[in-house]
Amino acid sequence: MDMPRLLDGRLKLRHLILVDALTEQGSVVGAAAALHVTQPVVTRGLHDLEAILGVTLYDRGPRGITPTVFGAAFTDHARAVLAQLRQAARHMTEIAEADRGTVVVGTHLAGSNLLLPRAIAAVKERHPLLTVVVREATPEVLLVGLEAGRVDLILGRLTSLAGDTTVRESLYEESVKVVVGEAHPLSDRAEVGLADLLEYPWILPGTETVLRRELEEFFVRNGLALPENRVECTSFLTVRQLLIETDVVAVLPGLIGRGDPRLVTLPVPLEPIGHSVGVTLPAGRPLGPSTQKLLTTLRSVAAELEES
Repeated sequence: MDMPRLLDGRLKLRHLILVDALTEQGSVVGAAAALHVTQPVVTRGLHDLEAILGVTLYDRGPRGITPTVFGAAFTDHARAVLAQLRQAARHMTEIAEADRGTVVVGTHLAGSNLLLPRAIAAVKERHPLLTVVVREATPEVLLVGLEAGRVDLILGRLTSLAGDTTVRESLYEESVKVVVGEAHPLSDRAEVGLADLLEYPWILPGTETVLRRELEEFFVRNGLALPENRVECTSFLTVRQLLIETDVVAVLPGLIGRGDPRLVTLPVPLEPIGHSVGVTLPAGRPLGPSTQKLLTTLRSVAAELEES
């Protein structure tokens, strides 16, 4: 195929925004809703873009659209361009307004209860006009946001090696603990075995998470079946309230149980389950001043947590 000429004036910024939405939503209907335009506008824009590139970007099916190899590749490039533009706009604002700015941090369970709140409090004390936006989602959703520039950094469990589009930095090592509420029947027991917990309902992470797979392997090694009476949840607020109000058992990062007076960590060893808590950053994209400030503060607070 001939190399597409993308700088001849036909390719517009709206085409990049469109392909990002189509790939994320998986349907023309979803993309139209996300972009607040009509479906014919999305369809026409996609046809225009495919004509410019000379390839088919999506396979159409009864359940929506799926990126072709061309669509997946062009989406990556589109998100990289959009991320750079978002960063440029934010950088210009920060330069113009000195200590003002915005940093968007994505988070999932690990690090969200102590490290992130303390870091936000510390950075706001020094830079009161800096806005910190916290977005909670699954690691997969946050990575898409990071690549597209909608998220500046991700804080949470580091579960795999960084790829070409991300850089990962470990801040501290954290063990995983069995946690119950302060009123749980086993909360004051000096010795608790794993089998003692099976009569109670459990809160487990979702099947798509690494921790869930590690727990399943842990139960198998101990000759036990995974609890059938369970809730699957990674929302800290929901998990905490269930622990306080019911007799559920949860497996949580150790600092969550240690830092909350209404939760109790049970003496049930879960070795070798543990993880690094750290930040995931975009590779090849300079960090804005606001992101640098929060990152520096996260490193400082994490060091304090490790010492304590």
